[in-house]
Amino acid sequence: MADPPSAASGGRGGWRKAVRGGFLVVALGFGAWAVASRWDEVAAGFRELTPAMVAASLAAVVGALLGAMLTWRTLLADLGSPLPVRSAAKVFFVGQLGKYIPGAVWPMLAQMEMGRDLGVPRARSAAAFFLMMPVQLASGLLVAFGTLGWDRFGWLLLLVPALLVLLEPKVVNAVIGFGLRTLKREPLERPLTRKGMLAALGWALAGWACYGVHLYFVAPQGGLLFAVGAFALSWCLGIMTFVVPAGAGVREVAMVAALAPVMDAGPAIAVALTSRVVIVLGDLLCAGVAGLSARRISV
Repeated sequence: MADPPSAASGGRGGWRKAVRGGFLVVALGFGAWAVASRWDEVAAGFRELTPAMVAASLAAVVGALLGAMLTWRTLLADLGSPLPVRSAAKVFFVGQLGKYIPGAVWPMLAQMEMGRDLGVPRARSAAAFFLMMPVQLASGLLVAFGTLGWDRFGWLLLLVPALLVLLEPKVVNAVIGFGLRTLKREPLERPLTRKGMLAALGWALAGWACYGVHLYFVAPQGGLLFAVGAFALSWCLGIMTFVVPAGAGVREVAMVAALAPVMDAGPAIAVALTSRVVIVLGDLLCAGVAGLSARRISV
């Protein structure tokens, strides 16, 4: 029987929850204040968005989410658990809904449990989940630097070397092995390969391109390449703030700042809020379609 949690660990957990909750309240509070203080401009920005623009943006988001799913599926297959596309889509998209719950572990736990039903060891699911972060961050920062330019975002290069080291399969396998030994778990049967990592990076880059198209449809002022870089930068900054669910508030602030060269603050806020809503709709749509498709196949 496992030892009961100590009072100290319970206290630390309580503090972490309090910090996350407080950060979320502050972020949403400042966001609400920013919208209210510029409401006339924000409302004007919303009026410029047509249903066709929003629908096209949603279609591009679905493409981006498919790219993320295929990134995860490639990593999982390289670790030894290839899944059919429909089964992988169900596990990934339904599990990803957990990112809207405070705390970073819910998507991983959901994917581990659903993957186990398909014969995927829990340790392998956890490894694929954690590998997604450096893959998306490294590719996203490289995309932002390549599209936005050195003059404004050259500082991103300071982060890239460390991320590239984390993407080296030998380093990744050593870190995973150490973590499993610490947890007294069996080692992974198959190590990650360079071919698998490069394939995952390719799908991640395709996802960033689709995310850029999504932003371009609702904010075409800076051009397509600018939209790709602006979204990649705002997403990376948002996801680094892991204390709030799905980077709530942080990504919107970063997006407004990234759009500043081509848009006034009011319309940029409208675009950032529209982007958030469209991505949530995309998550729900992909999870619903994947769940129904997998269920139909099983029947």
